[in-house]
Formats: sequence, structure tokens, C-alpha cells
Amino acid sequence: MKRVRVIFSPEAEEVYKYLTKQAPSSKTESMILNAVNKKIELIKLNIHYGNPVAKNLIPKEYRIKYGVTNLFRIELPQFWRMLYTLTNGDTEIEIIAFVLDVIDHKTYDKKFGYKGI
Repeated sequence: MKRVRVIFSPEAEEVYKYLTKQAPSSKTESMILNAVNKKIELIKLNIHYGNPVAKNLIPKEYRIKYGVTNLFRIELPQFWRMLYTLTNGDTEIEIIAFVLDVIDHKTYDKKFGYKGI
């Protein structure tokens, strides 16, 4: 069985650090941070845990910046989302789940081109 390693993009890492810093004094940030940590463990158990995003809906930004050809979405509390892609690791015995973003709903809608009502 291949080992699964979860790593963060610089953008996702920045949000993760923000959530970690705010969590002790904010119930919302604490709830989101706990959910992210739980979802990471679930990804390690099942790399296809998230909902697959249709290839034609993958934001151009991810295709250009990271060469993304597959994308998975996980819902978090307060309508936040975690987006990740799967790649082969440095060896044949490793899969990397690369967390691209941990974003709020408004940013998610904008990134995917959804319009508000």
C-alpha cells in the first residue's frame, strides 16, 4: 500500500497558520481548524475522500500554477472549502495529497466563477 503524504500550498499554509493563531480565541476558527485536521486524516485513509471536481471546472489558476489535472473538494464548517489534488510522490510508494486552498464560501464562489443570487 502506498504511503499518503499531505502537504499544503503556500496559500493554504498561510490560512492554516492564521486558523491556528486565531483558534484559541475564536470558536469559528477553532471549528474550521479542527475540521481541516480531521479531513487531512480522512484523506490519508482514503485519497479519494473529497468530492471530485469536473475537469472542465478546475480553475485556470490551479492548472497554470500547479499543473493540476484532478481536483477534490471537501466541505468544512461555516461554508468553507478545502481543495486538494493528488500527485505521485518522489518514489513509487508515495502519493501526495496537495492541499491547494482552504477558503471561505465567497472566495470559493469567485474562484469557480459562481455568481451570487
